[in-house]
Amino acid sequence: MRTCLGHRSSSFLSAVAATLLLVAATGDARAQASLPTSLNAQLLVAARHGEMATIERVLAQGAAPNSRNRLGKTPLLMASEKGNMALAERMLGAGADVNLASLEQVTPLMAAAYGGHGALVRRLLKAGAGVDARDRMHKPAMVYAAGLGHIDVMDALVQGGADVNAVHEHQLTALMWAAGQGHAGAARWLREHGARLDARDDRGLTALEIARQAGHTPVVQALE
Repeated sequence: MRTCLGHRSSSFLSAVAATLLLVAATGDARAQASLPTSLNAQLLVAARHGEMATIERVLAQGAAPNSRNRLGKTPLLMASEKGNMALAERMLGAGADVNLASLEQVTPLMAAAYGGHGALVRRLLKAGAGVDARDRMHKPAMVYAAGLGHIDVMDALVQGGADVNAVHEHQLTALMWAAGQGHAGAARWLREHGARLDARDDRGLTALEIARQAGHTPVVQALE
């Protein structure tokens, strides 16, 4: 396939620096600046390690739920990457913005979809996560799920309003992503849920032809 899913490291985004940039995504910047920045730093570090006791303490002391590190990650995004439902629930309860994206425009929903965290995907959707938001590579959560074969996540996203036939960069559909990455189960699921077999990417290839070119025989069999 012409594009790749990317973000294949242990975390969603490549580490750029260890130093935390303490900013708030919402609210008056001057009011945010008046907060003890060390509390926000502690919140981000605790979120990264899942230290709930510290998180409770610093939130009670005034740490901003939408604090972001140098990569633009919020505690909710970190929770979504790791599938940490308890942390996600706490941050949502504290007022975290469910759609606040990182500098790469990765939202908590995309992070949860990438990790295959179906229950958390459903929780984020219930909290108002935008199912059609796209990252800097123009990929929505549905592409993350299809490209990694996460059927439960795809099901949750479709129930949340995702279009299985939506066209993304290079005219690629979710089915094409599943086919190109060799996920026969996901390809079959998409076909059963209305994915078009005749759609073509900007090279003129269908999902079946993409699977054939890549040598993914199980996918070919699922789509023939």
